[in-house]
Amino acid sequence: MPSVFGVALFVLIPFGWVVFTSFSKGLLNYKTVLTNEAFLLAVKNTLMFTGVGIPLLLLFSFVAALGIYKSKYMRFLKSVYLLPMAVPTAVVVLIWKVFFHKAGIGNQILEVFQVKPVDWLAGNAAFWVLVISYIWKNMGYTIVLWIAGMAAIPEAVTEAAKVDGASEWQNLWYMILPQLKPVFYTITMLSFLNSFKVFREAYLVAGSYPQRSMYLLQHLFNNWFTDLEIDKMSSAAVLLAVFFALCSLTLRNMWEKEEVS
Repeated sequence: MPSVFGVALFVLIPFGWVVFTSFSKGLLNYKTVLTNEAFLLAVKNTLMFTGVGIPLLLLFSFVAALGIYKSKYMRFLKSVYLLPMAVPTAVVVLIWKVFFHKAGIGNQILEVFQVKPVDWLAGNAAFWVLVISYIWKNMGYTIVLWIAGMAAIPEAVTEAAKVDGASEWQNLWYMILPQLKPVFYTITMLSFLNSFKVFREAYLVAGSYPQRSMYLLQHLFNNWFTDLEIDKMSSAAVLLAVFFALCSLTLRNMWEKEEVS
């Protein structure tokens, strides 16, 4: 009962108030939000960011996990990959500014190869700065999850495949990957949730109104909150809650089907 009371007080009742506020003017709030240029831009950039960043994170972390799994240096390498998670946000922002400034390390490296300097945070490259930061920050944690999934696979299964003449690639494709599907869905959901935490660095580096390709939903909500546009925030929050619930249920159903099969 204390748990139910806490959830009701701090989650269900506030969210119910948000839903009520979103319909305070009927469907007008939703029409206003869905036709708002800033909202559409933020949704587009957020979907593009998650659509690019999450697959790259899953791919790079899986390849890295394969490389260090069962290595005698695995503990050391895991610690190295996990180091970015321990770095405070202020330090990450400083790294961004040192590396991606117009006269920063990034452009100095490009000059060595006689490539024109890039305005990383004020041009189209800003989107890729966001993606790189997200991958760098979350790769270690994702590698640990992949390794945990690999450790749960019985060695007898892979050894039997090798005895039957399966190559390393065949063993990976037909034996290891199918058994990692439940872990894959869990990692995907966690990576999706973690993708919304990149806003802190983006906000501290570029402010409330960054380059257009970096303008995410978190920027939008922050600006609406500053202007106390509660109706817009409530309607957008309900729309996002419905979207997140659908994504979560879809992944959950896929997970349960794999477990049944």
